[in-house]
Amino acid sequence: MKQQTETAVFGGGCFWCTEAIFNTLKGVILATPGYSGGHVPDPTYEAVSSGATGHAEATKIEFDPNEISFNDLLTVFFATHDPTTVDRQGDDVGTQYRSAIFYTSEDQRVQAEEYMKKIAGSFSDQIVTELKPFEVFYEAEDYHKRYYENHKDAPYCRAVIDPKMEKLQKQFAELLKEHAKQ
Repeated sequence: MKQQTETAVFGGGCFWCTEAIFNTLKGVILATPGYSGGHVPDPTYEAVSSGATGHAEATKIEFDPNEISFNDLLTVFFATHDPTTVDRQGDDVGTQYRSAIFYTSEDQRVQAEEYMKKIAGSFSDQIVTELKPFEVFYEAEDYHKRYYENHKDAPYCRAVIDPKMEKLQKQFAELLKEHAKQ
């Protein structure tokens, strides 16, 4: 069967985390860190970090829907960040760390809405994930790409990303067993 490609774009806090998580899944062709959802063209990391661009740190995920569904990606997305905190993920604070789904099709919008309704009762607080149409994605600077892979011993990776990876493996072992890259 010929490989098909679809795109999903998620903002789930620091893009080092989301890129690392999604790059471990079979069916994900490439997860790329960058910026989306703002009003400033070609932003830099420093500009996005200031909070003045309106962009969220985001991860663009190219995936084969024959191998992994958008619904599976939503499952992983919501399991690996807190969708109930406004402009914050742990110690990372600011609009650039907001929870967001930038849907690339009407089908993705419908699936995301239905998924959020389905899991709403799983949280003690309201889900605040922003759901908006995808407009543009700006790739992050090269030093952000595959950050976790290249800096596993860095304090941030050990303190923040490692626990997310462990949580994903424990909570969704069946999904990961089915989709984990060999």
